[in-house]
Amino acid sequence: MVAKKQAPFDELSLVEARGGGGGGGDDAEWRDDDGRPRRTGTVWTASAHIITAVIGSGVLSLAWAIAQLGWAAGPAVMILFAVVIYYTSTLLAECYRSGDPVAGKRNYTYMDAVRSSLGGAKVTLCGSIQYANLFGVAIGYTIAASISMLAIKRADCFHVKGHRNPCRSSSNPYMILFGVAEVVFSQIPDFDQIWWLSIVAAVMSFTYSTIGLVLGVMQTVANGGFQGSLTGISIGAGITPTQKVWRSLQAFGNIAFAYSYSIILIEIQDTVKAPPPSEAKVMKRATMVSVATTTVFYMLCGCMGYAAFGDGAPDNLLTGFGFYEPFWLLDIANVAIVVHLVGAYQVFCQPLFAFVEKWAAATWPDSAFIARELGAVGPFKLSAFRLAWRTAFVCLTTVVAMMLPFFGDVVGLLGAVSFWPLTVYFPIEMYVVQRGVRRGSTHWICLQMLSVACLVVSVAAAAGSIADVIGALKVYRPFSG
Repeated sequence: MVAKKQAPFDELSLVEARGGGGGGGDDAEWRDDDGRPRRTGTVWTASAHIITAVIGSGVLSLAWAIAQLGWAAGPAVMILFAVVIYYTSTLLAECYRSGDPVAGKRNYTYMDAVRSSLGGAKVTLCGSIQYANLFGVAIGYTIAASISMLAIKRADCFHVKGHRNPCRSSSNPYMILFGVAEVVFSQIPDFDQIWWLSIVAAVMSFTYSTIGLVLGVMQTVANGGFQGSLTGISIGAGITPTQKVWRSLQAFGNIAFAYSYSIILIEIQDTVKAPPPSEAKVMKRATMVSVATTTVFYMLCGCMGYAAFGDGAPDNLLTGFGFYEPFWLLDIANVAIVVHLVGAYQVFCQPLFAFVEKWAAATWPDSAFIARELGAVGPFKLSAFRLAWRTAFVCLTTVVAMMLPFFGDVVGLLGAVSFWPLTVYFPIEMYVVQRGVRRGSTHWICLQMLSVACLVVSVAAAAGSIADVIGALKVYRPFSG
């Protein structure tokens, strides 16, 4: 029996440990050829997952990012990131199956793909970076959701008491409220069962992005023209040459974060129904649809935000209170952000949840605590271990978020740290092995040049974000936000 093996990442063992099996008789039609439940995903569900992951809170920081870089470099950098991420995503999609793109062995997770193509210490390195980044994304989304909930209260306060009233309030209760919601939704056990949550979240992302765009257009018209300059925020008036450099580098990290989804691409691809066509072809189409759609929205929201506010663009377009009215429209936008982030949190965290649960099931195969299911209500399925571990995870991310509520700095740092290794390096290295790209060939040299260039960008962006985080920590008291 497969379930007897002690391999640490054996997905089929987990299926059997939870009461599944290879399937026989009538059950066989509901399972793929490897015994796992049959997949039902399409190019549209995959696109919804990607859009949910991509059009996240990062879109709200793009006006600030363009303000640091200016009209010349800002849009150009955004398009460059879109092209690079689309290209490397297509390389990564090719690595879902080992060998034959239709009949080869499936790699269920990003780590499985790295293990199959590269092996050795690179598997541990990939896993460490990927899951640490997913943990960081959960913290970042908790911060962003609480800021949006707080903005609803402040917008209503400004409307009643006037814009000069500080309307101060703590974001901590809102972080706790968001954490409670995530504890509930975390009881949806598997990635392929949250497709409906991704669709709702994707609709919400378009809602608040559109509102931000409309408000930016209205403000630009009210100003009588576009604000800003070709080179971005000017040195002077509180901005030193060093700060200009650090903030420009942080802008690269913010843009990278706004496009970040490669870390869960393989997991999304694993929801796509069995060939024909191959999962890689479906995923490439989904990637094209998603990246093209998000780039259009990003260009419109980021550029119109900069056009509206110029050098004074806030680090969060809808919560930085460049806009005060109409307050009810801001409320709708921020509600949409919160709903979206509830879904996005799950899209990013499900791979981490699955990893820990696979490891636990393989390590303690006879544990009733891990294997026993307590019952189900719709998509919510309870087990003692899942309830305990996922609740503990959500509580931990909530506490850390309460300690470090720096939206812009956290966004930039997360994007910078994960961009090169997970979005560029591993996809390129796996593709080289998977497709047998000859070392020293023109194709190989071009791929390595792309990797090195992205490494330089990633390191520079991380340095800029770390400098800002250090500056923020000097004046911040934990749990006081």
